[in-house]
Amino acid sequence: MAPQTDIPGEQRPLKAKKILLVALKLVVSGGLLYAIISKTGIQKLTTTLQGINAFYFLIASLIYISSVFLSSLRWRLLLSEDFAIGKLFSLYMIGSFFNNILPGIVGGDAIKAYYLYRSTGKSGPAVASVFLDRYVGFSALLALGLIAYPFGFRYFRGSYIEWTLPFIVALFIIASFLTIGLRLGGRIGLLGELYNYFSLYKSKGRVVIQTFSISLVIQVLNVFAVFLVSSGLAVAVPLLSLFIFVPIIATLATLPVSISGLGVREASFVLLLGFLGIPPIQATAVSLAWFLSVALGSLPGLVMYLLYRPAGAR
Repeated sequence: MAPQTDIPGEQRPLKAKKILLVALKLVVSGGLLYAIISKTGIQKLTTTLQGINAFYFLIASLIYISSVFLSSLRWRLLLSEDFAIGKLFSLYMIGSFFNNILPGIVGGDAIKAYYLYRSTGKSGPAVASVFLDRYVGFSALLALGLIAYPFGFRYFRGSYIEWTLPFIVALFIIASFLTIGLRLGGRIGLLGELYNYFSLYKSKGRVVIQTFSISLVIQVLNVFAVFLVSSGLAVAVPLLSLFIFVPIIATLATLPVSISGLGVREASFVLLLGFLGIPPIQATAVSLAWFLSVALGSLPGLVMYLLYRPAGAR
Protein backbone atom coordinates (compact mmCIF):
# COMPACT_ATOMS: atom_id res chain seq x y z
CA MET A 1 0.00 0.00 0.00
CA ALA A 2 1.37 3.38 -0.95
CA PRO A 3 2.07 5.71 1.97
CA GLN A 4 -0.47 8.46 2.53
CA THR A 5 0.64 11.93 1.63
CA ASP A 6 -0.83 15.32 2.35
CA ILE A 7 -2.90 16.67 -0.49
CA PRO A 8 -1.84 20.26 -1.28
CA GLY A 9 -5.38 21.16 -2.28
CA GLU A 10 -6.66 20.32 1.21
CA GLN A 11 -4.07 22.54 2.87
CA ARG A 12 -4.74 25.60 0.74
CA PRO A 13 -8.09 26.58 2.35
CA LEU A 14 -6.54 26.33 5.81
CA LYS A 15 -3.55 28.46 4.82
CA ALA A 16 -5.82 30.95 3.08
CA LYS A 17 -7.97 31.30 6.23
CA LYS A 18 -4.88 31.82 8.36
CA ILE A 19 -3.54 34.49 6.01
CA LEU A 20 -6.95 36.18 5.95
CA LEU A 21 -7.14 36.14 9.75
CA VAL A 22 -3.68 37.73 10.07
CA ALA A 23 -4.66 40.31 7.44
CA LEU A 24 -7.82 41.21 9.36
CA LYS A 25 -5.81 41.60 12.56
CA LEU A 26 -3.39 43.87 10.72
CA VAL A 27 -6.31 45.98 9.54
CA VAL A 28 -7.66 46.30 13.09
CA SER A 29 -4.26 47.14 14.60
CA GLY A 30 -3.34 49.50 11.78
CA GLY A 31 -6.72 51.21 11.78
CA LEU A 32 -6.73 51.83 15.52
CA LEU A 33 -3.12 53.02 15.55
CA TYR A 34 -3.81 55.35 12.63
CA ALA A 35 -6.88 56.78 14.34
CA ILE A 36 -4.94 57.43 17.55
CA ILE A 37 -1.73 58.72 15.98
CA SER A 38 -3.59 60.97 13.53
CA LYS A 39 -5.06 62.79 16.53
CA THR A 40 -1.85 62.95 18.56
CA GLY A 41 0.56 63.59 15.69
CA ILE A 42 3.36 61.21 14.79
CA GLN A 43 6.08 63.83 15.29
CA LYS A 44 4.87 64.82 18.75
CA LEU A 45 4.49 61.16 19.70
CA THR A 46 7.99 60.33 18.49
CA THR A 47 9.44 63.30 20.37
CA THR A 48 7.65 62.21 23.54
CA LEU A 49 8.96 58.64 23.24
CA GLN A 50 12.50 59.85 22.58
CA GLY A 51 12.40 61.82 25.81
CA ILE A 52 11.91 58.72 27.99
CA ASN A 53 14.41 58.13 30.76
CA ALA A 54 16.60 55.32 29.39
CA PHE A 55 17.31 53.93 32.87
CA TYR A 56 13.63 53.49 33.68
CA PHE A 57 13.04 51.93 30.26
CA LEU A 58 15.83 49.37 30.72
CA ILE A 59 14.67 48.52 34.23
CA ALA A 60 11.18 47.86 32.82
CA SER A 61 12.73 45.45 30.28
CA LEU A 62 14.67 43.68 33.03
CA ILE A 63 11.48 43.42 35.06
CA TYR A 64 9.87 41.67 32.11
CA ILE A 65 12.71 39.16 31.88
CA SER A 66 12.42 38.58 35.64
CA SER A 67 8.70 37.96 35.27
CA VAL A 68 9.43 35.41 32.53
CA PHE A 69 11.83 33.61 34.86
CA LEU A 70 9.20 33.52 37.61
CA SER A 71 6.69 32.24 35.05
CA SER A 72 9.13 29.42 34.29
CA LEU A 73 9.17 28.50 37.97
CA ARG A 74 5.38 28.46 37.99
CA TRP A 75 5.27 26.31 34.87
CA ARG A 76 7.68 23.85 36.45
CA LEU A 77 5.31 23.38 39.38
CA LEU A 78 2.50 22.57 36.94
CA LEU A 79 4.44 19.87 35.08
CA SER A 80 4.12 16.23 36.05
CA GLU A 81 7.72 15.57 35.04
CA ASP A 82 10.87 17.21 36.37
CA PHE A 83 12.53 19.70 34.03
CA ALA A 84 15.58 21.89 34.50
CA ILE A 85 14.52 25.47 35.13
CA GLY A 86 17.03 26.64 32.51
CA LYS A 87 15.25 24.65 29.81
CA LEU A 88 11.82 25.95 30.79
CA PHE A 89 13.14 29.51 30.94
CA SER A 90 14.50 29.11 27.41
CA LEU A 91 11.15 27.82 26.16
CA TYR A 92 9.34 30.69 27.86
CA MET A 93 11.70 33.26 26.35
CA ILE A 94 11.29 31.69 22.92
CA GLY A 95 7.52 31.84 23.32
CA SER A 96 7.77 35.48 24.40
CA PHE A 97 9.81 36.30 21.32
CA PHE A 98 7.21 34.80 19.00
CA ASN A 99 4.34 36.47 20.87
CA ASN A 100 5.85 39.95 20.93
CA ILE A 101 8.22 40.18 17.95
CA LEU A 102 6.59 37.88 15.41
CA PRO A 103 2.91 38.05 16.40
CA GLY A 104 0.35 36.44 14.15
CA ILE A 105 2.83 34.05 12.53
CA VAL A 106 3.34 31.33 15.13
CA GLY A 107 1.88 31.56 18.64
CA GLY A 108 4.40 31.55 21.46
CA ASP A 109 2.28 29.18 23.52
CA ALA A 110 2.12 26.78 20.57
CA ILE A 111 5.92 26.85 20.37
CA LYS A 112 6.26 26.07 24.08
CA ALA A 113 3.75 23.24 23.91
CA TYR A 114 5.37 21.77 20.80
CA TYR A 115 8.90 21.78 22.22
CA LEU A 116 7.64 20.30 25.47
CA TYR A 117 5.86 17.59 23.48
CA ARG A 118 9.14 16.86 21.65
CA SER A 119 10.77 16.30 25.03
CA THR A 120 8.05 14.14 26.59
CA GLY A 121 6.21 12.59 23.65
CA LYS A 122 2.91 13.53 25.34
CA SER A 123 0.90 16.13 23.47
CA GLY A 124 -2.06 16.34 25.86
CA PRO A 125 -0.12 17.15 29.04
CA ALA A 126 2.12 19.56 27.10
CA VAL A 127 -0.83 21.61 25.86
CA ALA A 128 -2.67 21.33 29.18
CA SER A 129 0.32 22.56 31.22
CA VAL A 130 0.72 25.62 28.98
CA PHE A 131 -3.00 26.40 29.23
CA LEU A 132 -3.08 25.90 33.00
CA ASP A 133 -0.03 28.14 33.35
CA ARG A 134 -1.87 30.89 31.46
CA TYR A 135 -5.07 30.28 33.42
CA VAL A 136 -3.40 30.68 36.81
CA GLY A 137 -1.59 33.81 35.64
CA PHE A 138 -4.78 35.42 34.36
CA SER A 139 -6.65 34.47 37.55
CA ALA A 140 -4.01 36.25 39.62
CA LEU A 141 -4.19 39.31 37.36
CA LEU A 142 -7.95 39.63 37.85
CA ALA A 143 -7.65 38.95 41.58
CA LEU A 144 -5.07 41.72 41.90
CA GLY A 145 -7.35 44.15 40.10
CA LEU A 146 -10.31 43.14 42.22
CA ILE A 147 -8.33 43.69 45.43
CA ALA A 148 -7.33 47.19 44.31
CA TYR A 149 -10.78 48.02 42.93
CA PRO A 150 -12.45 49.38 46.12
CA PHE A 151 -9.41 51.54 46.90
CA GLY A 152 -9.13 53.03 43.41
CA PHE A 153 -12.83 53.32 42.62
CA ARG A 154 -12.61 57.10 42.93
CA TYR A 155 -10.62 57.30 39.69
CA PHE A 156 -13.60 56.34 37.56
CA ARG A 157 -16.65 56.67 39.85
CA GLY A 158 -19.71 57.66 37.84
CA SER A 159 -18.13 56.83 34.47
CA TYR A 160 -19.48 54.28 32.01
CA ILE A 161 -16.57 51.92 32.71
CA GLU A 162 -16.86 51.79 36.50
CA TRP A 163 -18.17 48.20 36.44
CA THR A 164 -15.93 46.94 33.63
CA LEU A 165 -13.50 45.05 35.86
CA PRO A 166 -16.19 43.32 37.97
CA PHE A 167 -17.96 42.39 34.72
CA ILE A 168 -14.77 40.82 33.32
CA VAL A 169 -14.24 38.90 36.58
CA ALA A 170 -17.83 37.65 36.52
CA LEU A 171 -17.49 36.47 32.92
CA PHE A 172 -14.25 34.68 33.78
CA ILE A 173 -15.85 32.88 36.74
CA ILE A 174 -18.88 31.85 34.67
CA ALA A 175 -16.69 30.62 31.79
CA SER A 176 -14.50 28.68 34.24
CA PHE A 177 -17.54 27.03 35.79
CA LEU A 178 -19.06 26.08 32.44
CA THR A 179 -15.83 24.57 31.13
CA ILE A 180 -13.81 23.27 34.06
CA GLY A 181 -16.70 22.75 36.45
CA LEU A 182 -19.17 21.14 34.06
CA ARG A 183 -16.46 19.74 31.74
CA LEU A 184 -18.29 20.87 28.60
CA GLY A 185 -16.90 19.06 25.59
CA GLY A 186 -15.09 16.62 27.84
CA ARG A 187 -15.54 13.82 25.30
CA ILE A 188 -13.37 15.67 22.82
CA GLY A 189 -9.89 14.21 23.04
CA LEU A 190 -7.78 17.28 23.80
CA LEU A 191 -10.41 18.91 26.03
CA GLY A 192 -10.79 15.67 27.96
CA GLU A 193 -7.05 15.54 28.62
CA LEU A 194 -7.12 19.20 29.63
CA TYR A 195 -9.89 18.59 32.17
CA ASN A 196 -8.08 15.53 33.52
CA TYR A 197 -4.96 17.64 33.94
CA PHE A 198 -6.95 20.21 35.91
CA SER A 199 -8.40 17.46 38.09
CA LEU A 200 -4.90 16.34 39.09
CA TYR A 201 -4.30 19.66 40.83
CA LYS A 202 -7.60 19.89 42.71
CA SER A 203 -6.06 17.82 45.50
CA LYS A 204 -2.69 19.61 45.36
CA GLY A 205 -3.53 22.64 47.44
CA ARG A 206 0.10 23.48 48.13
CA VAL A 207 0.95 23.63 44.42
CA VAL A 208 -2.11 25.77 43.72
CA ILE A 209 -1.13 28.23 46.46
CA GLN A 210 2.48 28.35 45.26
CA THR A 211 1.61 28.94 41.63
CA PHE A 212 -1.01 31.54 42.49
CA SER A 213 1.42 33.36 44.81
CA ILE A 214 4.09 33.43 42.10
CA SER A 215 1.50 34.75 39.67
CA LEU A 216 0.59 37.59 42.02
CA VAL A 217 4.25 38.61 42.22
CA ILE A 218 4.51 38.49 38.41
CA GLN A 219 1.46 40.70 37.95
CA VAL A 220 2.70 43.20 40.54
CA LEU A 221 5.99 43.40 38.62
CA ASN A 222 4.14 43.98 35.36
CA VAL A 223 2.11 46.81 36.86
CA PHE A 224 5.27 48.33 38.31
CA ALA A 225 6.90 48.15 34.86
CA VAL A 226 4.06 50.26 33.43
CA PHE A 227 4.51 52.70 36.30
CA LEU A 228 8.24 52.91 35.51
CA VAL A 229 7.80 53.71 31.82
CA SER A 230 5.14 56.31 32.66
CA SER A 231 7.51 57.87 35.20
CA GLY A 232 10.30 57.75 32.62
CA LEU A 233 8.04 59.74 30.29
CA ALA A 234 7.21 62.20 33.10
CA VAL A 235 3.56 61.16 32.94
CA ALA A 236 1.99 61.25 36.40
CA VAL A 237 -0.04 58.05 36.62
CA PRO A 238 -1.07 56.98 40.16
CA LEU A 239 0.29 53.51 40.89
CA LEU A 240 -2.97 52.41 42.51
CA SER A 241 -4.94 53.20 39.35
CA LEU A 242 -2.66 50.94 37.31
CA PHE A 243 -3.54 47.96 39.50
CA ILE A 244 -7.09 48.36 38.19
CA PHE A 245 -6.40 49.58 34.66
CA VAL A 246 -3.72 47.04 33.68
CA PRO A 247 -6.00 43.99 34.19
CA ILE A 248 -8.64 45.64 31.99
CA ILE A 249 -6.09 46.62 29.34
CA ALA A 250 -4.42 43.18 29.38
CA THR A 251 -7.79 41.46 28.98
CA LEU A 252 -8.77 43.60 26.01
CA ALA A 253 -5.32 43.28 24.42
CA THR A 254 -5.48 39.47 24.53
CA LEU A 255 -8.69 39.36 22.48
CA PRO A 256 -7.79 37.73 19.13
CA VAL A 257 -8.72 40.75 17.03
CA SER A 258 -5.35 42.47 16.63
CA ILE A 259 -1.64 41.83 16.22
CA SER A 260 -0.11 41.36 19.66
CA GLY A 261 -2.72 43.76 21.06
CA LEU A 262 -1.37 46.71 19.06
CA GLY A 263 -3.98 49.37 18.62
CA VAL A 264 -6.37 47.82 21.12
CA ARG A 265 -3.87 48.35 23.93
CA GLU A 266 -3.17 51.96 22.89
CA ALA A 267 -6.88 52.77 22.60
CA SER A 268 -7.46 51.27 26.05
CA PHE A 269 -4.67 53.36 27.56
CA VAL A 270 -6.06 56.52 25.97
CA LEU A 271 -9.55 55.76 27.27
CA LEU A 272 -8.62 54.75 30.81
CA LEU A 273 -5.85 57.27 31.46
CA GLY A 274 -8.20 59.91 30.10
CA PHE A 275 -10.24 59.54 33.29
CA LEU A 276 -7.13 60.76 35.13
CA GLY A 277 -6.87 63.82 32.91
CA ILE A 278 -3.88 62.49 30.96
CA PRO A 279 -3.79 63.70 27.32
CA PRO A 280 -4.05 61.08 24.53
CA ILE A 281 -0.50 61.71 23.31
CA GLN A 282 0.96 60.88 26.74
CA ALA A 283 -1.31 57.85 27.21
CA THR A 284 -0.30 56.52 23.78
CA ALA A 285 3.36 57.08 24.57
CA VAL A 286 3.03 55.12 27.83
CA SER A 287 1.38 52.24 25.99
CA LEU A 288 3.96 52.10 23.20
CA ALA A 289 6.88 52.50 25.63
CA TRP A 290 5.57 49.57 27.67
CA PHE A 291 5.23 47.46 24.53
CA LEU A 292 8.74 48.39 23.38
CA SER A 293 10.20 47.52 26.80
CA VAL A 294 8.54 44.10 26.58
CA ALA A 295 9.78 43.65 23.01
CA LEU A 296 13.32 44.49 24.10
CA GLY A 297 13.05 42.02 26.98
CA SER A 298 11.87 39.36 24.51
CA LEU A 299 14.87 39.68 22.18
CA PRO A 300 17.01 37.13 24.10
CA GLY A 301 14.34 34.63 23.05
CA LEU A 302 15.62 34.92 19.47
CA VAL A 303 19.11 33.82 20.51
CA MET A 304 17.68 30.98 22.57
CA TYR A 305 15.50 29.93 19.64
CA LEU A 306 18.49 29.78 17.29
CA LEU A 307 20.54 27.78 19.81
CA TYR A 308 17.77 25.52 21.10
CA ARG A 309 17.72 21.92 19.92
CA PRO A 310 14.47 20.04 20.62
CA ALA A 311 14.62 16.39 21.54
CA GLY A 312 15.09 14.28 18.43
CA ALA A 313 16.10 17.23 16.25
CA ARG A 314 18.88 16.77 13.74
